[in-house]
Amino acid sequence: MYRTVCALSAMLLLSGVCAAAPFFSTNDPDANMAVAARPSSAAMEIEAADDFILNSATTITSVKFHGLIPSAVNVSAISEVRVEIYRIFPLDSDAGRTIAVPTRTNSPSDVAFATRDSSADELTFGATTLSPDFVALNSVVNGINPKPNQTTGGEGPVSGAEIVVSANLNPAIVLPAGHYFFVPQVLVTGGTFLWLSAQKPIVAPGTPFDGDLQGWVRNASLDPDWLRVGTDIVGGATPPQYNFAFSLTDDVIFRNGFD
Repeated sequence: MYRTVCALSAMLLLSGVCAAAPFFSTNDPDANMAVAARPSSAAMEIEAADDFILNSATTITSVKFHGLIPSAVNVSAISEVRVEIYRIFPLDSDAGRTIAVPTRTNSPSDVAFATRDSSADELTFGATTLSPDFVALNSVVNGINPKPNQTTGGEGPVSGAEIVVSANLNPAIVLPAGHYFFVPQVLVTGGTFLWLSAQKPIVAPGTPFDGDLQGWVRNASLDPDWLRVGTDIVGGATPPQYNFAFSLTDDVIFRNGFD
């Protein structure tokens, strides 16, 4: 088998980012939604989640995800990146507790299954500005409320610099086959990172899969419950559903029949 690890390939690159092609991607942002995603070291932790499926055991060595930061803030103001993997409720959860949201069906679990944090030297990251002026049509930052006040419609359009964050995980995250949620968080001095939505359903060159769930979000006040960004928060007669822009890479450089 033609295999190598991303840590080795990264030594060959000035960027320090894994050279392998991603095994999973939701594609680039579609500009429909931007949701806050920041770690507990911020004033109020906010987690946003989007799902993926693994058909076999996989070692995730690097990740990328797209977001917005204020146009006046440079990517050098990013001081922490955190990556979490959640399983699906009721795994890793208290299923007997009274919930404060409309449903927990198909939500992320109460607590994370795996975590890597730059503040604990568990990942290295870089960020690049792709566009200095990007507009998302709707946003969720402060309007994350327990029922019956969960439906706010969103907080309206938001603009900023579109960036892509790349992170190499050390140690890598090893996952058995299953259905998971990816949860990135970014700490930005002078602003809030907003994770950008991607097209739903996923289409090529992304990685379509049966059972693709919509994106979820929670803040520290709602924890351990989660809200659906589209169905619960935006609402409406026909609520939108969102994926979010990210990709995952394993340790396989060549696939195409050789793996």
